[in-house]
Amino acid sequence: MTASVIGLAVALGWSPGHRYWRAGKMLSALSAAQAAGAAKPEPLVEEDLTVDGAGGKFRARVYRLRGQTGGRGLIVAHGIHHEGMNERRMVPFARELARSGLVVLTPEVTDLADYRITHQGVSVIRDAAVYLRGRRDVVDDAPVGLMGFSFAGGLSLVAAAEPELAGRVAYVVNVGGHHDLERVLRFLIRNQVETPAGVVPMAAHDYGLVVLLYGAVDRFAPEADRAALRDALRASLHQDHAAAVTAAARLTTDRGRQLWQLADTRKLQTLAPELEALVDAQRAELAALSPRGRLAAIHAPVYLVHGSGDSVIPPSEAQWASAELGSADHITLITPLMEHVEVNKPAGIGDRLALLRFIAQML
Repeated sequence: MTASVIGLAVALGWSPGHRYWRAGKMLSALSAAQAAGAAKPEPLVEEDLTVDGAGGKFRARVYRLRGQTGGRGLIVAHGIHHEGMNERRMVPFARELARSGLVVLTPEVTDLADYRITHQGVSVIRDAAVYLRGRRDVVDDAPVGLMGFSFAGGLSLVAAAEPELAGRVAYVVNVGGHHDLERVLRFLIRNQVETPAGVVPMAAHDYGLVVLLYGAVDRFAPEADRAALRDALRASLHQDHAAAVTAAARLTTDRGRQLWQLADTRKLQTLAPELEALVDAQRAELAALSPRGRLAAIHAPVYLVHGSGDSVIPPSEAQWASAELGSADHITLITPLMEHVEVNKPAGIGDRLALLRFIAQML
């Protein structure tokens, strides 16, 4: 399917053709089917390392062509997923980027891997960019790109706006990320999206409230049940229901069992008033983790791509970010081909070409 789209793009005179060919390969790497069976390519070197950043140490992996002594650097940050930088789509995607000649660094954001959105994500992305920029043995003396998936997309924009990265960022790519974290959490609770055109109803993915509860177990559960509930919710988020049920069997209070039952049956909206109060209490923290109001400090092109049916972070977040960027150098694409951050939806040839062209413009 991708090959036919590339062929049409070249036939229509979109050039250079090689750029579209590379874009098509990257698009394929983002699909679940391609990622599941991807093998390690021989021409690449993959270097596992520990970075001692200003915000603390973190693990990372550098992908580059064997024998490469220079190239443009790119940080690719994973979203909320327990596999972190080893996530099944992340590895083949990073390899495909490296095969195109980029030097790719994927940092491990441990809080995101533990389903928590914290300032650690901003620090790791920032420090990863500073580190890679300084690796003169493998990268050119030039600014590096930032790319973040899901909530790491929004955190990448926050990092790019920090003074430490002034002049060090070539561009920022936000794939399915947030503009205002508080607004996204309100959507998950209310099943209503606040768009630039007004409030519209939209069913939120029930996974989002499980993540929200998981990060606030200490606030919701009695002390005696916090460890067991946290273990049960974590196993549920890992899609290991048997382990989740085993952990839930350790719950000893009615409140703990109620919380697990609501999470297990995806009825956490019963707790809407309490969840709203939680968001109210965290407003300052959520604002600090949001690109909203910070985009003027990014002096580099910004690329915003979002799935039109995203029920975790609604596509209106890209619209809000685009509106704030105004006349600043940016491109926005909302596409039916994506579901949150995975390219797995059917769409017409025009939508496929639009996504292909969007990726090619970043190369």
